[in-house]
Amino acid sequence: MVILGLTGSIGMGKSTAAAMLRRMGVPVHDADVAVHRLTGSGGAAVAAIGAAFPGTVTGGAVDRKKLGAVVFADSTALRRLETILHPLVRSEETRFLCACARRRVPAVALNIPLLYETEGQARCDAVAVVSAPAMAQRARVLSRAGMTGDKLAGVLRRQMSDAEKRRRADFVVQTGLTKRATWRQLSRIVAALKSRRGRKWRPGATLTWTAKGIGHA
Repeated sequence: MVILGLTGSIGMGKSTAAAMLRRMGVPVHDADVAVHRLTGSGGAAVAAIGAAFPGTVTGGAVDRKKLGAVVFADSTALRRLETILHPLVRSEETRFLCACARRRVPAVALNIPLLYETEGQARCDAVAVVSAPAMAQRARVLSRAGMTGDKLAGVLRRQMSDAEKRRRADFVVQTGLTKRATWRQLSRIVAALKSRRGRKWRPGATLTWTAKGIGHA
């Protein structure tokens, strides 16, 4: 099973790229979605976050605005939050990979925004970085509810630069053009994965690629 890491800075189009990969038949594990699930009502991280950051849990779920106000400008608090969330997200990722391996899926993608920052590339056979011009990135992010220029600057300070991510990547997906262009780039990446052998996961049964996407013998 080949593991493709999918990453990129905020506002670069990772969610769109992940959705396209799913349509191509590539299962995707989304770290941000996992975090939302873990911090939502009844989530596995709620109790620990409530204990570490009193006043941030309401109605059995983490209030993301209150938590953000606590950790946004406090690197120590952010690291404390990461020590709670990262192991839980990794556990969900492992369960996802195990399930895909049992189904004999030949390739999967891990959508991890901070992949390089957390050394996640070590778990991947290849990495695709989603990128866009800075003006397009800024326009996308500032269109989000509650986002400001100062918040965006703070997020970017905690992330590796787009240029450095592109330099390290095996593949770069430019999303500043059309969705059709993004689809074509991702299609070429999926095609390129056919010739790669997964080395980060246990080898499984013979796997095949069909005209409709990923299948198994």
